[in-house]
Amino acid sequence: MRKGILILMGGLVLLAGCGSQGDKGGIPVGPKWKGEPYRISFDTAAAKADPAGVTIPAVKFTANPDALETRAALVVRFDATGAKSSGPIGNQMILGPVDIKGTDGALPADYMSLADKELARYLGAYCMKGKIKITVALARSSLQSTAEDAEVDAKRLSDWLPVEVVFKNPHPKC
Repeated sequence: MRKGILILMGGLVLLAGCGSQGDKGGIPVGPKWKGEPYRISFDTAAAKADPAGVTIPAVKFTANPDALETRAALVVRFDATGAKSSGPIGNQMILGPVDIKGTDGALPADYMSLADKELARYLGAYCMKGKIKITVALARSSLQSTAEDAEVDAKRLSDWLPVEVVFKNPHPKC
């Protein structure tokens, strides 16, 4: 009888294990999503040339489901080393907010067309042409259009994404 009780107790210990089933052995479980709340990429499809003279590839996004936003602004920084201007040179433009929905999607085509026109206006004003290095990021919709770098970084929703675009000034006056 004693052997039976010992075998029964040993079997219960094996079935019960050494801890609760929900315990992961003391290893903390980290968050599933790391980094900024949004990840952006450029669409690989060939973009239709914009009459403004520059075309930014379509921006696609994937969002952290736990940190969704309903509106965001596109921030574009460009390399102004080839600029010809006697005054101070700004190298950043912040577009107005646009609606973004869901965890996956792309910025609307008309919004990207507006970004092309605004970037062409900036580049044309500085008499730039040829290949221009730009970086884009999504930011909170509350970002002011005249925000400094610190405010942009504080309200940024994505990492910076670099790309090189070609600017053909349709109205060369330089």
